[in-house]
Amino acid sequence: MTTAPDEKLPSPPPERSEKRRPDWMLMTQKFLKHGTAIASFSPSSGFLSRAMLRGIDFDKAQCIIELGAGTGPITAELLKRVKPHTKLIVVERDPDFCARLRARFPGADIAEADAAKMDELLDSRGIPTVDHVVSGLPLPSFPAELRDAIIASSARRLSPEGDFRQLTNMPYVYWRLYRKYFQQVKFELVPLNMPPGGVYTCKKYRTDAPGNNPASA
Repeated sequence: MTTAPDEKLPSPPPERSEKRRPDWMLMTQKFLKHGTAIASFSPSSGFLSRAMLRGIDFDKAQCIIELGAGTGPITAELLKRVKPHTKLIVVERDPDFCARLRARFPGADIAEADAAKMDELLDSRGIPTVDHVVSGLPLPSFPAELRDAIIASSARRLSPEGDFRQLTNMPYVYWRLYRKYFQQVKFELVPLNMPPGGVYTCKKYRTDAPGNNPASA
């Protein structure tokens, strides 16, 4: 195709330009712009992503939800392992991250939504309970009321043996925080992540947990 000297070719669509930006660059830019609203300045490593899913029985899991997927390193691991009968819902609030996820994982259920409104999200899909909630959100940095709401909305929909899994880049520091919400909390250190991180696996939501108000559920 030829053009007149003063005619400009159309700019590429934003989605195409967005795809060219490496994940680490997008993550770093978001971290610098939004600070503690973003979990880390870089995507989770394969070591941390695999640790997040260790112990999940994918043959039995009926529904898994990922919160705060970012650029999708844990999503990629999930999609490798989920069985055809398992419903996987990937929740991400940031529009740029959602665009990256949809481009990277066409066909996956990517929900641009608020993690605190899990009841609405699941009701819209006709899903009563969840087996595993996998969270990459920086929950300790959130205002207490928002953190309470996210954990409460997740816990309300967990199956009796379900668990809430939370990654961290500050090993062991928040064990007591998650014990305020759950009766059982285990931590696995992942030293090969950069920075060193780990995974909290939490079960059995406490009746006296902050934000737990069964009467309003």
